This record gives sequence, structure tokens and C-alpha cells, in this order.
Amino acid sequence: MTATQAAPGSGVGRFLGQSVKRREDARLVTGHGRYLEDVLWPDAWHVAFLRSPVARGRISTLDVKAARALPGVRAVLTGADLDPLVKSWWQTAMGKDSPQPPRRLLAADDVRYAGEPIAMVLAESRYLAEDALELIDLDIETQPAIVSDHRGRWGAAKDGELVHPEYGSNVASTLPYPGMPDSNPALEEVLASAPHVVEETFHQHRYICVPMETRGIQARWDPARDLLEIVSSTQNVHEVRSTVSRLLGLSDVQVHARAEDVGGAFGLKCFVDSEELAVAAAAYSQQCAVAWIEDRNENLVAGGHSRTEDLTVSLATDADGKILGIKGHHVEDVGAFPTYGVGGNAGLAMMMLPGPYDVGQYFYSAEAVFSNTCGMTPYRGPFLMETVAREQLIDITAARLGIDPVEFRRRNMIRPDQLPFTTPTGLVLETITPIETLDQATEMIGYADFRKEQAAARAEGRILGIGIASYIEGSPAFGAAGAEQVTVRMDMAGQALVFMGSGSHGQSVETTMAQVVAEELGIDIDDVRIVQGDTISSPYGTGTAGSRTATTFGGAARIAGQKLKEKILQVAAVALEASPDDLEITDGVVSVKGTPGAAIGMEQIAAMAYAGHTMLPADMEPGLEAKHRIRNPPLMFSNACHAAIVEIDRDTGAVEIKRYVVSEDCGNMINPMVVEGQITGGVVQGIGGVFYEHFVYDGDGNPLTTTFLDYLLPTAADVPDIEIGHVITPSNTPGGFKPMGEGGAICSPPALINAVRDALAPFGGLPNVQPLTPEVVLDVIDGVPAV
Repeated sequence: MTATQAAPGSGVGRFLGQSVKRREDARLVTGHGRYLEDVLWPDAWHVAFLRSPVARGRISTLDVKAARALPGVRAVLTGADLDPLVKSWWQTAMGKDSPQPPRRLLAADDVRYAGEPIAMVLAESRYLAEDALELIDLDIETQPAIVSDHRGRWGAAKDGELVHPEYGSNVASTLPYPGMPDSNPALEEVLASAPHVVEETFHQHRYICVPMETRGIQARWDPARDLLEIVSSTQNVHEVRSTVSRLLGLSDVQVHARAEDVGGAFGLKCFVDSEELAVAAAAYSQQCAVAWIEDRNENLVAGGHSRTEDLTVSLATDADGKILGIKGHHVEDVGAFPTYGVGGNAGLAMMMLPGPYDVGQYFYSAEAVFSNTCGMTPYRGPFLMETVAREQLIDITAARLGIDPVEFRRRNMIRPDQLPFTTPTGLVLETITPIETLDQATEMIGYADFRKEQAAARAEGRILGIGIASYIEGSPAFGAAGAEQVTVRMDMAGQALVFMGSGSHGQSVETTMAQVVAEELGIDIDDVRIVQGDTISSPYGTGTAGSRTATTFGGAARIAGQKLKEKILQVAAVALEASPDDLEITDGVVSVKGTPGAAIGMEQIAAMAYAGHTMLPADMEPGLEAKHRIRNPPLMFSNACHAAIVEIDRDTGAVEIKRYVVSEDCGNMINPMVVEGQITGGVVQGIGGVFYEHFVYDGDGNPLTTTFLDYLLPTAADVPDIEIGHVITPSNTPGGFKPMGEGGAICSPPALINAVRDALAPFGGLPNVQPLTPEVVLDVIDGVPAV
């Protein structure tokens, strides 16, 4: 790690700002983690789903009698069995008025994508359940599927065919929204008169979350307690409880949802999908324990897809390369049943397309389109299309104007003297440092000397390229998530229990939030325990997503810790016969400042607060507990610059990443090691998306990448050492924290693509095609036109 000098007030303390080793690792890497499959109830009936083998059609035959008769099978359920249980139809997006139909738990009449669940078998084992599926007689009258081609172009429906006929259109959502201006005449004048206008259409291919642990759920109905108990691999147990209770007409107190260790999610497990709800409904109706763990084929085909989108961007500049205006049109394939807001990615991309630049006039339009494919789901950095398109277009524009791409960025980036800066979409940027991170990244990678190295390499027949990309990342969740509460309670042993509504799935919450609380209370981090992922013990929350854990939960934990510290000092003041202002806490001991002999330990203070409360003043509430529910803070932004150097093998088209550099400003860092782990993981996902990962359908909507033999992932051998530098600018929030969990995944694709484009410049440049497979690269070298 290469880090700048920490700014004054950068939040470095005994624990805050320190690279404390992850407390989770000792458990997880030694095989003592408790993932869903580790805690399956022994009496659970195992589920296998019968899924549609075609993308679109009408079910003409569904005969399950033979499967029901198989010994060891408890039940075979269809849509006809589960539909009567549904008291409130489940919507596939946030809000009942979203423009798509309610989604049935199991398809009963029509199927709308290959992999859609049609029936479910409950059997003594998953193996037996799979055998029973083979006995189901299913016949589907196939209909023409609406599927985008390999470059994401789908346009109008074929021959008037519709994914959802009841809506009369395959357009699910459009921007601008009603009430917003539908044009910007000033921008049109700029585009008509500017000395230079560059327009390109960029395509983002379909790729997906693929966490190590797939989706899964177990549920059982306890009639004695009138309670539906659920254990789910989820990012948000409260979302599970609320969705299931609404679906089945139960009250929230009749549903107890919890999560154990969650082996990754990346957005896939934000919401509750049809399979999870079907399992909950089956447990409720059959009055038994039911469990389902998604296999990898199901995860790939039906677990939720992402990215598939086009963004056409026009960029106008003056003769000196100053941006005068930018216009974008976004088309996004959301599949048949998107699991969150239709067109949500387009709305985020609309706000973020200007990025860290002063772009002048601006307008953005978009449409989200249904197709007969697996529905769109959130994936780390869901709005990254704006960065992918903008940062490529900046390089293309700079090349056409004969300006160095770094200099072009520097001319147009928001300067420190412009802060706070209001973007054309109304975002207020207060503590961003785009020029500083650009300078640090280019210095770290040796940008000034690279062109000489590149020229020498080209003379030798080698193909080298360098790519730069900058971005801003907003959170907490663009205001979409609710306020978060943290409760801190000191127990009788003098240890702190921290109750949170988060749902960690790799973010190191057990470590970082313990650091925050330990810092405030003056106790050791080993004396802090984080309790999360349980709807009974955890305060209501919106889970872990959207790079908001540090900014919301971290802020709430800090304030709750401060409140509890005040109470601790008040109780200690009674025992020490001193003023609370004269006391300090060091290593879990409260003492009078300057008089270390006058001291009392946390365990004694706790005993006094709980059991010896008669010694307390009448106006002091017994106990040691404090809570704080923090309002969703105003949007705040982190920013970064990524730089990559690649070398291309002239004979094979293989791309080797020689160096990769990141300069990040995510404010005060709770744990630099965790921050850098998050950045590194995101960059690796970007490498996968650019060079390897691609989910492919044929023209009839049949999935062609159904295993990891076809859907490729990067390995350790494909990932270089990632060099990370830091610029530290605290935000205006408790702790000075900023969002940072998605930046690695957002900025790495355009940096890598720009590096390949730069390398291939002597061969005519790079077509807007992804992933950049060796075949694509070789075609450029050999002069083969892009298809």
C-alpha cells in the first residue's frame, strides 16, 4: 500500500484507522463457519424445482401424479397448490405500482424464461427430489421468444410478440419520468454548434453475481408458537420477514428470519425471489421443515442476471477540449421478472453519468425493456454503465482531439475551488478529490515515462497499452434505504454487545463495527461482540448493500457508543465520587484524570448499574444500554482513479495485466486492510467482466453457459498485484466515513478496456464489444471487422 499523509482529523486512533486482522477469518478459514448448509435441520424435507426448459410458451400438460407416488416424496406442489396461500401478490420490484405484473411463486399457465420454476418436489433428500422431477409429465407449447442478440440489441418485439401481453408493450420503464423535462434545448444548441461532437454506443454484456455460496433457505412452521421460522442466505433478514409475512397474510411477529454466515452475495441476496417464497409457503402449508439450496446450474440460469445494457453518449467540446455538454440514451434489458425497481439502473446512471467532471449542459433518457430471459438483479456497482461509457468516450474524444487522455481529464475535472459543486442532476459534491487521485494514480504507475517504454516496445513488436479511469461513488444507497439503528449494551462481564440490522456477507462487519465501538468506549476490541442478521434480536434495518455500512451503521454505532460512554462515566462518577468530566477510560478502566489509583473496572461499573442500582441517583436509569437510529445521511461521495498497463500477445490475443494501480479517497478508513481487500475484490470482478465472464443465450432464449466450464471466472493467475494509494478527505458525517464497497468493480472495467484500446491503437482501435476475449483482440490485430 502506498498512502498519502493522513489529513488532520483523519480518525486514526487505538482501533479506528488501524489494520486490525479480521475477526471472522479464524472461524471461516478453519472450516468453522456456519453457512446455511451447515445448519440444516435434520428433519427438513429437501426441495428440487422443475424449471421451464424453454424461454416462452404455454403449459399444456403438467402431470405430477407419478412423482407424488415415489416413495420418500412428501409432496409435489404446483402453482395451483400455492396460489390459494397468497394473500398479497408478490411484486418483483419495489412498490406495488411498478409497471410489471405480480410474479407467481410457480408458473401455472405461461412461462417467460428458461429456468422459471413450475413445480417443486419435497423429498427425504435432494437426490430423491431430483429423481422425482424426472417423473413429472410436462409439455409446453413453445412460442417465439423476445431475446436480445449477442450485442444487446433487441428493439421492437418480433411480430408484435410481448413478454407480458397484459401491458401492451415490452417497454417496462422510461426516463425522463413523468413531470421531468423531456428535453434540454440548450444542450441541443451546444451539440449543433460545438467545434467537436463525439458520439459512441457502448455495450455492456450480460454477466452475473456468482457468489461462492448460492441462494438458499430453510423454513418450518411451529404451530405451538404460531411461528414461521426461517434461516436464509440473505443480505437483509428484515426484507425476508416482511416479504414472507405479506405474502402469506401473517403478522411480522409470526415470522422469525435469521441468517448465519453468508458466503457472498454482491446484490443477489438483497431481495427475496420466487424460490425462497415458495419454500416458505410450502413449509407453512405442509406444516413441516423445508429446505432448498440452489445448485450452481440453477444459480447461473435462474439466480438473477445483470449488466445487459447499451448506453449511447454524445460529448461536445470546444476547440481546447473543454466539455460543453453531454447527452446519454440508455437501453437496459431487465429480463422477464426483475427483482428490484424496473429501470433502477438507468435512474442511477442518469444521476452519475457526469461523474467527477464539470460537463456543462446535460440530458439523459432511458428505457428498460422486458425480454424472455432471467430477470435483472442488483450486482455490485449496478450503475457502473455510466462510468464504463463515459471513461471510454473521454479516451476516444481525447484521441480525436490529439490531447493526452490524462490532460483531457484534468482540464474537465471538478476543481477544489469549485466545491461544493452541484451537478446537472442536482447531486451536491462536497469532499471529492478527483484531481488529487488522478495525480496520485498516474504518479504511482509512472504515466509520464510510459509512452517512452511503449514506443520502445512497439519497435520490438510488443503491444503495450495504458488505461485510466475515474469515477465517483455515492451512498448511502441514494436515499433508497431507511434509517438504521445500533444498540450498544454493556453486560455484567463488562463486555459490549452491539445489535445491528446489518447483514454481513463478506464486508468484515464483525471487525469494523467492533473497532468503532471499542474506540468510543475505550475497551479492547475483543470485548465487543456484534449481533446481526436476526429479526428478533437485531433492530429493524435494511441490511448490508449499497456501500452504506460504514456511513449509516458506522455512524449510528459511533453515536450509540458515545451515549453509552456518557452513562458509564456517570455511574463511575458515583463510585469514585468525582465529576464525569474529570474521568477517562483507558483499557476498560475508568480513572480520575491524573490520579490513576482512583479507578474502577467495567465489570464493577456494570454490576453497580444493574444490581447495585440503589446506589445510583434517583434520576439515573439503571442499566448500561444506549441506542441511536441515524437518519439516512445526505448523499456523500467517494472517488478514485484506476490505472492499468496491459501487454497483448500478438500471436494468441491474450491480454496480460502487467500493473494495476488504484488511488482511492473514501474518507476516514475504519480499517485500511479491509478497505484494500474490498477494492481488490472489486477489481477482480472487473477483470472477470472485461475478459472472461459472459452469460450467453441463443436466439430462442436457450441458455448456453450453464456451468463453470462455459461461464469463465478469473483465477489467481489472472490477477496482478494491485497497488493501492489513498487520499484522505473526511466526509461531513459521524466518523468522516464515505462509501467504498463498489468502487473496485465500477472503475476497473473502463480502465482495463481503455488500456486494451490504447494498446491496439496502431491496429485501428477497439470495437465496442465485450468481453475482450483473445478472439476479439486477434480480430483487431488481423484487421477482421467486428460483427
